[in-house]
Amino acid sequence: MPTPALNSPRGRIRAERLEARVTADQKRLIEHAAALQGRTVTDFVLTSVQEAARRAIEEHQRLDLTVRDSHAFVEALINPQPVNDRLRDTVRRYRQATGT
Repeated sequence: MPTPALNSPRGRIRAERLEARVTADQKRLIEHAAALQGRTVTDFVLTSVQEAARRAIEEHQRLDLTVRDSHAFVEALINPQPVNDRLRDTVRRYRQATGT
């Protein structure tokens, strides 16, 4: 079992291990990028992977919402709900507020 790193950059205890095999060129590239930012390779890799993971999750959530919203929109067009008192009040207030 790996020993936790007590002095991680964000003050968190690192108890899990993540390993990856890379080519010599990939390692040099990553080391160079980390050095340019004045960071350790570990910090650079972890930060980069976390940002990529967040972007992937956000993109998936946006896509999921877009698909769900599209279905709801089409459903509303195909099977519109009848106008109710609440909608009539909303339209009336809107027209009063905008003068239309």
